[in-house]
Amino acid sequence: MVGSRTATAVVGLVASIAVSVLAWYYFDTLLVFLLLPFVPVLFRRRGEEPPVKECPACGFHTRDPAVDYCPRDGTALDRRGDGA
Repeated sequence: MVGSRTATAVVGLVASIAVSVLAWYYFDTLLVFLLLPFVPVLFRRRGEEPPVKECPACGFHTRDPAVDYCPRDGTALDRRGDGA
């Protein structure tokens, strides 16, 4: 089943193409810039989420790959084994 974000992007893309075609027909100009907002959505990669890292001392957890130490107490974060 198609997600709501994908459906919204497809509807917006179809609408922008329709407006571009109508503008080209009536004004003899092609409004390609109407398609540009949807380019990042079309070529977005679907990757895995980074693993959850957790502080063994206080329970702080994050998915940010740049964070290696707990901001509360400076303890090194461990990767959580359950993947949630």
